[in-house]
Amino acid sequence: MNHAARLDRLPFTYKHGKLVLGSGFGWALDAMDVGLISFIIAQLVKSGWQGIDSTTAGWIASAGFIGMAIGATFGGLLADKIGRRQVFALTLLIYGLATGASGLAGTVAVLIALRVVVGLGLGAELPVASTLVSEFAPARIRGRIIVVLEAFWALGWLFAALIGYFVVPVGDNGWRWALALGAVPAIYALVIRMGLPESVRFLGRKGRFEQAEKIVEDFESSRPMFNQGANVAPEIAHDAHIAAEPEIPEPPAKVSALWATGLRGRAAVIGLIWFFVNFSYYGAFIWLPSLLVMNGIAITKSFGYTLIITLAQLPGYACAAITIEKWGRRPTLIIFLAGSAIAAGLFAFAFEPWAIIAAGMTLSFFNLGAWGALYATTPELFPTDLRGAGSGWAAGFGRIASIIAPLIVPALMGLGTTWLFFLFGISFLVACFLSLLLPELKGQSLE
Repeated sequence: MNHAARLDRLPFTYKHGKLVLGSGFGWALDAMDVGLISFIIAQLVKSGWQGIDSTTAGWIASAGFIGMAIGATFGGLLADKIGRRQVFALTLLIYGLATGASGLAGTVAVLIALRVVVGLGLGAELPVASTLVSEFAPARIRGRIIVVLEAFWALGWLFAALIGYFVVPVGDNGWRWALALGAVPAIYALVIRMGLPESVRFLGRKGRFEQAEKIVEDFESSRPMFNQGANVAPEIAHDAHIAAEPEIPEPPAKVSALWATGLRGRAAVIGLIWFFVNFSYYGAFIWLPSLLVMNGIAITKSFGYTLIITLAQLPGYACAAITIEKWGRRPTLIIFLAGSAIAAGLFAFAFEPWAIIAAGMTLSFFNLGAWGALYATTPELFPTDLRGAGSGWAAGFGRIASIIAPLIVPALMGLGTTWLFFLFGISFLVACFLSLLLPELKGQSLE
């Protein structure tokens, strides 16, 4: 059997656990950085730092997403050229250092410029990390593993909410201390670089079979977790075909192949789904503390509400992790996007504190479950030579919406939260209908 087939037949081992934990901790630190901005811009507007208003605050938020759009696109391309692990470590280092430096910014212009650099690292890291883990995960539980990886986002956002609640409001410089904590990923990048394996599928495509063999043997000799027993045969329809394929290095595919006949449709559809999900998610959650303040809730209390709402992300991921292997990728994505649309509609008409918290928790539950399914689905749509580029394309195109959303929210604030969340609900609904066009790849090998 070739290396890919041998990985597909494995149970979930301690090596898999180390990979998910190592990648997931980096993922959580990314989420912490993104989440902190929602609290920081609320504090900056309240304190009037540098005469900042909601429009300027929107540019601070969007600056990071401009960098993320560029980083996601080129990070994926680079991962297909030099490897997943190398890019993963490099991006953590870039955005960690830039986040720490952001806490020293003396002007709005410097802060915005540094946020673009932060976004470059952050945008490249997420699709590369999901690609790396996806290429090691056994086929029959690959979707579940990626959802578990994505669940670290909820932990990171929870860290951001805690920092936002306890650190950001302490004074005029609280936001600087919060950003200084973002320098942690720079240290962690060194751990990532030394501790995680390179993708076996990537190494095989490059003809580096000895390295690939050593890594596969390490995974095969690793003890299974959860009492699964020894190596187990996967339930993969194409297993016999995979085993018979010769393992030879292949020339790198051109990026233009993403738009070849066999991939054109799925590349377009997944890119649009990313666009509409990004628009609603970042439009809602980046501005959530500020929107609560706008509705007359004290800033400290609004941070507390956001912290409670964030807690609902974890059960959302847990449910998606269960359903993605029972129902499949497409049904899970459709159901959670439909639930997100309904929850956004409920939030549009939530005016009392208890209703805001209930609707916000429902939105967190379904929206983050949808994100888990989306990250699990995206790398599976593309062949190994284009997996990084394809995932990066989808994430990069989606980031265009995350740039737009924070900018239009201040312009629409005068209409009130009802119309804003009604718009977010429509966006979720469009993504839901587009998901009907995706292929179902549950349990199939990446080859």
